[in-house]
Amino acid sequence: MSKSKLYSLNSRKVADATKEWLAKRGVTITQIAELVMFLQKDYYPGLTIEECELYVEAVLSKREVQNAVLTGIQLDLLAEEGKLLPPLQEMIENDEGLYGCDEVLALSIVNVYGSIGFTNFGYVDKLKPGVLKRLNDKEDDECHTFLDDIVGAIAASASSRIAHRKQAEREGTIEPPID
Repeated sequence: MSKSKLYSLNSRKVADATKEWLAKRGVTITQIAELVMFLQKDYYPGLTIEECELYVEAVLSKREVQNAVLTGIQLDLLAEEGKLLPPLQEMIENDEGLYGCDEVLALSIVNVYGSIGFTNFGYVDKLKPGVLKRLNDKEDDECHTFLDDIVGAIAASASSRIAHRKQAEREGTIEPPID
């Protein structure tokens, strides 16, 4: 029997691995939710951190997001271990300014959530607030070339989701509780 006929993806395992690897790399749902709050607090003054966490969880439930998270973390780990081919090893290890594949992978997450997500991603990527500051600093031996952008993209996507949801609530086309 061919390998492809034996393979069957277990969606729960993928979702669990995504959250597990984020935690192993020092990123919590609450830290991502704090980025969402940073992005949305001026637009929705009644927004709570708990609500932001629900939106982050909703973004993380998407397979496209899970794939990007796992791929990015794997590339960061390989760079930490020195297992990439040169010059890619040096580019990722040093978060080379002209290496844009980390942003492209992050944009695959944001792409699911539209133009508001894109603008929020650019903003949070430039400012690097909260957990992004730690992920982006080069003071330790960990490599987060992909992860900092991925975390920013998750927060930007959750922010976009909030904006769309709140608009639908105002229009009466959707009930207030989130899905």
